[in-house]
Amino acid sequence: MGAPQAVALPQQQAAQQPAAATRELVKVYGSGEAAVRALDGVSVQFGRAQFTAIMGASGSGKSTLMHCMAGLDSATSGQVWVGTTELTRLRDAQLTRVRRDQIGFVFQAYNLLPQLTAEENILLPLQLAGRRPDATLFNHLIEVLGLRSRLKHRPSQLSGGQQQRVAVARALVSQPAVVFADEPTGNLDSRSGAEVLSFLRRSVRELQQTVVMVTHDPVAASYADRVVLLADGRLAGEIHQPTQDSVVDALRGLGA
Repeated sequence: MGAPQAVALPQQQAAQQPAAATRELVKVYGSGEAAVRALDGVSVQFGRAQFTAIMGASGSGKSTLMHCMAGLDSATSGQVWVGTTELTRLRDAQLTRVRRDQIGFVFQAYNLLPQLTAEENILLPLQLAGRRPDATLFNHLIEVLGLRSRLKHRPSQLSGGQQQRVAVARALVSQPAVVFADEPTGNLDSRSGAEVLSFLRRSVRELQQTVVMVTHDPVAASYADRVVLLADGRLAGEIHQPTQDSVVDALRGLGA
């Protein structure tokens, strides 16, 4: 039997396809009476060159949705696409290549390798893929993120904000189809958090990057173009051009 082929979303041309999408996505943890239905038939699309925040109360399924979309967790049923590639059809080795080549990650805990310098951490995904960096993009990233003087420093020599900026540069340098950011400002003070969010916003506007961010913070969500709301594993609404106040009101309406 041959390897599964990438499957395009029906009735859409490649140029019109979203950067990422799910259809009737279900994720169940455990079995029998102990089973927990973390996602219950979620169908959602994330447009190209848009910044989307996913929000909801604790246990709403927002992190599970991101992990399934990023190929970090498997779906119980339903479908997940990144671009034209259906992740839910792929074997482990194929999924690893998609994560490496098409997806960027920014985590709350930075996830930098302590033995590598900032520059080596930034370039690691490209090195693993056997690809050369785009010198213009690399230089743009480190200038805008203020990392030029920190490239030879290891993570232990950097502040939390600097470490997260290294993580953002690492996520963007490979020009992925989509960047998934999981509570990227959760460990940062308000000033450092605002710097990281501002650059994610700029990456959408200036680099045409697609960013999908899980956050519990209405201030962070106000940087996005759109907020997707979850409750009890289901879609519970959207906010376009969100403000801090509109996000707070929507979360209050959900009991979050």
